[in-house]
Amino acid sequence: METFDIDAPRWNQCTFLGRVKHFFNITDPRTALVPERELDWAKMMVEKSRLGAVPPGTPREQLLYAKKLYDSAFHPDTGDKMNVIGRMSFQVPGGMIITGFMLQFYRTMPAVIFWQWVNQSFNALVNYTNRNAASPTSNRQMALSYISATTTAVATAVGMNMLTKRAPPLVGRWVPFAAVAAANCVNIPMMRQQELLQGICVKDRNQNEIGHSRRAAALGITQVVISRITMAAPGMILLPVVMEQLEKLRFMKRVQILHGPLQVLLCGCFLIFMVPVACGLFPQTCEFPVSSLEPELQDIIRTKYGDTMPYVYFNKGL
Repeated sequence: METFDIDAPRWNQCTFLGRVKHFFNITDPRTALVPERELDWAKMMVEKSRLGAVPPGTPREQLLYAKKLYDSAFHPDTGDKMNVIGRMSFQVPGGMIITGFMLQFYRTMPAVIFWQWVNQSFNALVNYTNRNAASPTSNRQMALSYISATTTAVATAVGMNMLTKRAPPLVGRWVPFAAVAAANCVNIPMMRQQELLQGICVKDRNQNEIGHSRRAAALGITQVVISRITMAAPGMILLPVVMEQLEKLRFMKRVQILHGPLQVLLCGCFLIFMVPVACGLFPQTCEFPVSSLEPELQDIIRTKYGDTMPYVYFNKGL
């Protein structure tokens, strides 16, 4: 067991399918219910395994389970335990409730404003929790990000609601997705603006820090924005079509009180697949060509490594 590399990925992270399997494992919503003492045990086991100090006879399956819990609850950069609501494993239970009610209560202005505010509060916490921790974010930046994203989401939702009053009902049901997509384009870059201003930490293949790159940060943040929009898209685009048809049924007209819980449940069905799929769209550790870095950083790399290093690497966050 001393030769077991607990940090080696179980699935090939160079392939989309391998990344999806990896994220299915660590975004398992059941891990959000694991007690604190079990998470602390998992961290202890991972740290012991890294030091080659695992007790003889420890089953490999036990170590893999410990690594699953560790990856689901501890930040990859700092090793600190993340808050429960901000973990990607909480995306299914948290996202299904908020998305379901956003799709259900889209007709009245107070409901639109309230649920967009709730969603952006949730998103801000998730974005902060899963940021690249090597680039610290100040309280002022977090507050500005939160206010900007919430304002964008509410303004988009309210504006489009007014524009679509005479449009077919289905168009109005798609307004929440437009608001969510617009807010993601603001919330994530604003929350991680320090990376865009100061650069994100880039490393060589052996995890030795080289410097900070703004261009690499822009790539990583763009990929995260695309992933988050993709995560929400199927449920928020297809589910309104499904509900538009279901609500025409006589039975559904008699049980209108169940429409909200039904949308929440169906959102969960979408998210349980879309969370790992969206997270797996791009590698967690990005490979960035040295030739695309800032000229001054290229000079540092050539001086230190010559032409032997074509790529640098960085954690893009989630």
